[in-house]
Amino acid sequence: MRSRRRSSASRRASDERGGATVCLLAIGLVFVLVGLFGAGLGAARCARHQARVAADFGALAGAVRVLDGVDAACARAAALVSANGGRLAGCRVDGLDLVVTAQVRVAPLPGLARVATATSRAGPVQADGG
Repeated sequence: MRSRRRSSASRRASDERGGATVCLLAIGLVFVLVGLFGAGLGAARCARHQARVAADFGALAGAVRVLDGVDAACARAAALVSANGGRLAGCRVDGLDLVVTAQVRVAPLPGLARVATATSRAGPVQADGG
């Protein structure tokens, strides 16, 4: 009888072999997916900040040239936006203010490309008449 007990007990133990490995692999996969999601989110945030910086610097640089005309102001803004890793998506003069829109392309995950966009306005300080 002892041999029967041992054989059935050893069968149960051998049936459960590898269960912990599968569980560990599933947990590892979850960690990898969460890590990829976090890296993608971080890359998107960095691109948004880069677009803001490019738009801010472009608007400031172009605002100095507003009195020289729209073309001169937008050309200067485009040069600064490009130097900061962006692409000039829009440029217009509003009174003495220059409004610049910059775009930065980001690929947070392989095969997934997005564009971060930011708009900035720069011009002379307006004194309140009060």
